[in-house]
Amino acid sequence: DVHRLVRAGVGARHSRDTSMNLQSSRSHVLFVMKIHCISLSTGAQHTGKLLLVDLAGSERVKRSEVTGDGLKETIEINRSLSALGDVVGAIARGDGHVPYRNHELTQLLQDSLGGSAKTLVFVNLSPSASSREESAMSLQFAQRVKGVVNRHARANPGGLSAAK
Repeated sequence: DVHRLVRAGVGARHSRDTSMNLQSSRSHVLFVMKIHCISLSTGAQHTGKLLLVDLAGSERVKRSEVTGDGLKETIEINRSLSALGDVVGAIARGDGHVPYRNHELTQLLQDSLGGSAKTLVFVNLSPSASSREESAMSLQFAQRVKGVVNRHARANPGGLSAAK
């Protein structure tokens, strides 16, 4: 069932040819698996959530040379990534207000950013010299994400075993 659902989600992902990329992702993909278990010996209940997110990359309109619907997609992708950057920055700085409501993407990711979630980020970079600026920006974003310290990690640096 999981494989079928993942294939359906990836199959629904929209892509478009641009001047920068022959298969440019035009949407983000979020896969959510919620797990609920009950201990047979104690009756204790535990709930967990695994969220896998594949973000469409930001792109410069001037370099991608998109127009029409492609331009609208680019603007929305960049808007969502900017909102995510704002959230990550606010969490990393310890701001009293985190702007989760600024975009649907950040609302969906709210319980996976900050809080007690464990977060792991992979950044894909282009080896092309012409993409140096985009690669540098991606690495800067990853550095900001690295600055986020979740409450659980702060309170329990040893891992989940002591959090019972």
